Amino acid sequence: MNRPSPEPAVRRLTVPPVPAPESAPLDLGGAGIAVTRRHLTRSGEPWIPVMGEYHYSRDRPGNWERELRKMRAGGVGVVSAYVVWILHEEVRGRVRWDGHLDLRRFVRTAGEVGLDVVVRIGPWVHGETRNGGFPDWLQELPVHHRTDDPAYLAPVRDWYAAIGEQLEGLFLSDEGGGPVIGVQIENELYDQPGHLGTLRTMAEAAGLRAPLWTATGWGGARLPRGRVLPVYAGYPDGFWEESATGWPDFGPMHFSFSTRRDDLSVGADLRTAPGVEDVVEDAAGEEDPWPFATCELGGGMQVAYHRRPLVDPDDVAALALTKIGSGSAWQGYYLYHGATQVPGELAGTQESQATGYPNDLPVLDYDFFAPIGAAGAQRPHFHRLRRQHLFLQAFGAELATAPAVLPEPDGVRWSVRANGSRGFLFVNNHQPAAEPLPAVDGVRFEIGLGERNVTVPREPVGLRPGAYFTWPVRQAVGEIPALTATAQPVTQLLSDDGSLVVLAAVPGIPVELQIEGVAPDDISGADLEVAGDLVIARPLRDPGPDCVVRAGRTTLVFLDEAAADALWKGQVAGRETLLIWPGSAWFDGGFRVVLPSGDQVVRACPPLALPQEPAQEPAGPVFSRHRVPGASVSHPLQAPRFGQVLTAPVRTGGSAGRLSAPTDGDFAALDPVALPLPGEPLDENLGQDGQLVLRVTWTGDALRLYAGQRMIADQFWSGRDLEVDLTAHRDEIRSGGLWIRAFAWAPGSGVHVDPRVRPHATGPVLTVHAARLDVVRTRSLS
Repeated sequence: MNRPSPEPAVRRLTVPPVPAPESAPLDLGGAGIAVTRRHLTRSGEPWIPVMGEYHYSRDRPGNWERELRKMRAGGVGVVSAYVVWILHEEVRGRVRWDGHLDLRRFVRTAGEVGLDVVVRIGPWVHGETRNGGFPDWLQELPVHHRTDDPAYLAPVRDWYAAIGEQLEGLFLSDEGGGPVIGVQIENELYDQPGHLGTLRTMAEAAGLRAPLWTATGWGGARLPRGRVLPVYAGYPDGFWEESATGWPDFGPMHFSFSTRRDDLSVGADLRTAPGVEDVVEDAAGEEDPWPFATCELGGGMQVAYHRRPLVDPDDVAALALTKIGSGSAWQGYYLYHGATQVPGELAGTQESQATGYPNDLPVLDYDFFAPIGAAGAQRPHFHRLRRQHLFLQAFGAELATAPAVLPEPDGVRWSVRANGSRGFLFVNNHQPAAEPLPAVDGVRFEIGLGERNVTVPREPVGLRPGAYFTWPVRQAVGEIPALTATAQPVTQLLSDDGSLVVLAAVPGIPVELQIEGVAPDDISGADLEVAGDLVIARPLRDPGPDCVVRAGRTTLVFLDEAAADALWKGQVAGRETLLIWPGSAWFDGGFRVVLPSGDQVVRACPPLALPQEPAQEPAGPVFSRHRVPGASVSHPLQAPRFGQVLTAPVRTGGSAGRLSAPTDGDFAALDPVALPLPGEPLDENLGQDGQLVLRVTWTGDALRLYAGQRMIADQFWSGRDLEVDLTAHRDEIRSGGLWIRAFAWAPGSGVHVDPRVRPHATGPVLTVHAARLDVVRTRSLS
């Protein structure tokens, strides 16, 4: 006898009443910024900052404005940056602020672009820098470093005074209001709360007058009560783990909704003793009476010689969304923009076993596989994160006041952030490839909000492996009083003529709308069903730029995943504009696109002042279509062949006995191999916007790239291409050529490389599979 399948279980959660947020017990705020126990406010409005790390001293000043504009176009509103002491004062008493060290110019440029700034002033910053950023002369002083030893505080006081002079008049609290809103003191100092308080006092005495003061809270850090806001980290993998470690044990916590903020593993390889506390408690014993803030959500992951994580774009985006669903009130990424380590005048700044660290890192490569690469590439996770950041811009004020409510474990990772009768549902079914999550069938949620129970979706759906999303639950969207939907809100344009709201469909889950407060006769573009006071609407078209449902004066557009990743929002010719562009771009008064090699279409709402597409490709119901002619050029290069195929000497070293990278002497013993370049791209006048970017696809162990005799890039192979901006090296290449020295991958190597790409050959492997030179050109559309 056949029995019917059991009804899929409904996953239930009831949201308790939410009290109004109270002020946090912190000595912070001012200049329009305040901190409650749950969130931050700005000008009296709830505010979720989005912050990205970009190291001005590890890039060329001529790039700063362009790269900061890229960050802002990605939805970042705050740029953070280490001020690396060892670069600014290699010789005691000679503090440099010129060229790439011009902190004042960088901060002013960020403000002109429209970004706030958080300066991370150390004095110890780490940042994968030798001595943690301490100058050699400071490191060698007979003092108790990173304590209140007066002999240590004296040079720190001078350093802070120098920073204060550079930032004079640039703080938000200054007359006229500058871009600097916050200061982070020290980094990863877990057992000196009194010293951290001293550092803040010294910084304020030096003229740093920020409304926000932060310190890293991970590692069970003990922080000075009330003096700093703890900020936390979350990485999808870690180069600091052992080479024999698979996916680290700390990984799952960052892909699970949780009230746990601290990750004790971050920085553990540099601590001499275990963490002291898992949480920071105030005097009354209440845990964390301040917002959940982050400064180091992994925008990617650096590689070390012994361990080379291969982080995927979805790893970054799913982790970030999980933190939002866990109650994050401040999304901060490290790194958001990749960098290149800068040698000082006297010595390099590389973190290495030779300089007292457990790990050997590259001499120059600090790309981090960040959302924006060191050469300026806007990578897939830049676009996926932009979706989340646009959501926070449009709906963050509503979300900020809503605490996270977590269900009992029920086979699906989900949470609700709600306040009163409305909220947002978060789901994450993604983990890195080392431990992926399985599909889940029969998924449906029932959420109790006050006197209302909301079931979404109406019929159970399957949850695909790798899915992660946010759904509105009875949210005011546009002019719809309450909308529940199986699609993720991205952004909205509000005007006197009506509202435009853009949502992203979830692959494999049909779009379903539960609309309250709009009569069925005022809804078009969907199949309708009336259920009590709800109108159930299902769009007539598949998700895409032309999938439109109109509900009263509100137009809803449901994009497919590719179009959602291609959605941009910014000022174009003085008007807030939505654009669908599947390439790289930023805003500079217009919409500056990186021109493709062939013609491409940009969609815009409102229309641009460009010619419309021909009649055979008409404009859609919302977005106009405009053709952008191709102009960038890609030159394939002849892949070099290596006469020598040698593996690096096997050594171990450092405080943890880990595998060591080949030395300068090892590389010098290799024969250099020429990488021939065509003459035209180097000789032509590229103009102010042009770039020459070299991309090399290769397999091996460790590689160094030289312009003439000077090393300009290096990489430990992890399965990723080498990307190098050659724009500033044209003269050196023209006179001395471009050369490669590289070691082969060794069979049976003890180096950790992701199993998805790890070679399984029986002999050494050293191959350049492809190389090309991209001549990058841009055009501003308006």
